[in-house]
Amino acid sequence: MLIDSFLSFGLFFITAVLIVLAFLFLYALVTPYDDYKLIFEENNTAAAIGFGGAILGLCIPLYSALISSVSYGDFLIWALIAMLIQLLFAVAVTRRKGKFSFEDKITEGNVPVGTLMGFLSISIGLINAGSMSY
Repeated sequence: MLIDSFLSFGLFFITAVLIVLAFLFLYALVTPYDDYKLIFEENNTAAAIGFGGAILGLCIPLYSALISSVSYGDFLIWALIAMLIQLLFAVAVTRRKGKFSFEDKITEGNVPVGTLMGFLSISIGLINAGSMSY
């Protein structure tokens, strides 16, 4: 019986980590700038804050799905929905052009805009998590 608990823990934990890893890959695809280049090569703090907020924005509803789900399948569906919502938010926000272009400002290293992006992502994650508490 104890081994079943450990196996369940492992399954849920590994799945959650795989969802985060998939998100790390997909987020970089949906943003119009190269997140990894900006962060690791150009030391762009704005990009790091925005990306970090997006990761937290995913992990908050993942946590909610982990504690609220009634089965592994239920968790997997809600985890994928959480990731989809966060990715759709990133697409919507980073594709704006003009005066309020997150793409331009984050690429330029504008820390306040990167911080705003991070907080907006976390906010979407909190709303997402709250919506899962059925």
